[in-house]
Amino acid sequence: MKGTAFVYIFANQPNGTLCVSVTTNLTRRVWQHKEGRTEGFTKRRGVKRLVYFPVFADLRAAQSRNGR
Repeated sequence: MKGTAFVYIFANQPNGTLCVSVTTNLTRRVWQHKEGRTEGFTKRRGVKRLVYFPVFADLRAAQSRNGR
């Protein structure tokens, strides 16, 4: 699993609901959240604000950091 990966944190408002996950395409993921393309929890809660995204050398390192 080579290539840059990100652990990202989205929020719906300051001190609000958080969504934490991993992706290899942060630009696409931000667009999906902002456009409401993510069904389920994040769409219902309006989680659209990117608040943090550490960068990792590969997906395995990002998943390890995220506890997966």
